[in-house]
Amino acid sequence: MNRNSNKSPSSCRHPKRYTERPEPHCAKERYLPVKIPSRLQPLVADGLIDRVVRQLMSGKEAAVFVVECDGKLCCAKVYKEAHKRSFHNAVNYTEGRKVKNSRQARAMAKGTRYGRQEQEAAWQRTEVDALLALADAGVRVPTPYNFYEGVLLMELVTDEHGEPAPRLNDVQLEPHDARRFHSMLLRQVVQMLCAGIVHGDLSEYNVLLDSHGPVIIDLPQAVDAAANQSARAMLERDVNNLAAYFGQFAPELLHTDYGQEIWQLYQAGKLRTDSALKGAAQPAQKRANVKEVLQVIEDARREEAARQAGRAATDP
Repeated sequence: MNRNSNKSPSSCRHPKRYTERPEPHCAKERYLPVKIPSRLQPLVADGLIDRVVRQLMSGKEAAVFVVECDGKLCCAKVYKEAHKRSFHNAVNYTEGRKVKNSRQARAMAKGTRYGRQEQEAAWQRTEVDALLALADAGVRVPTPYNFYEGVLLMELVTDEHGEPAPRLNDVQLEPHDARRFHSMLLRQVVQMLCAGIVHGDLSEYNVLLDSHGPVIIDLPQAVDAAANQSARAMLERDVNNLAAYFGQFAPELLHTDYGQEIWQLYQAGKLRTDSALKGAAQPAQKRANVKEVLQVIEDARREEAARQAGRAATDP
């Protein structure tokens, strides 16, 4: 994926901004062969993976491995089974998601074995679909390559040395970098919402820093902004998480309210990928007229009373 359009000034690529690593260079020859995890064995057997290099990380949703495919280093994301995940309130995220057919929907609703299998597959496919849609929308996300047997093969995001890019929470930022990265991620959030998607779990743990800036990852819980009733709350929480993290380095960001502002523009049909943001929600333009509301209620009560009286008069 070409991310040069978002290239940031050279100051943010200075090595002192990044956490020190025990491995000084990315040459793949230095890695010794490792035991192939059982979930990756089908991909090795079918030729999708040439070699498993090492485990990169293990999170609440999945384990991620560095693998070699056709001579190129990639990521293999192995999703954990539902009972092994620590993601809570998954039902809030699955609301509004489309299913293939009515049989699948009924099975999911009843919680049958087939339904649970389909629900798990749908949870995993959501990330693939979201990555494809967001890449098309210009959002900085890893490029997905293949999805096979519950494993997502995708681009390995790297830093300026070719090493796996650090997570945002592993980086010590200067105030000016914090402000710049915060601004870049807000723009990504807006682009996502313009594409109809809310991340739903965005924080410093779900952002990588490559040589050009932030890259958003981990999207199996992404929600449809128009179909999920919790989309607004999730978007505001995502934006508040960013303000809370970057506010450690640039305290003025703690007093912003971009989440409500972004949603108000979206709800009004005025949100654009380049919409100017002020960091404050707009107050309601018109206060409710209490007298008018009470008069409407009273008129409705009188009409109902008249109808009841008319029925009583016509009853034998």
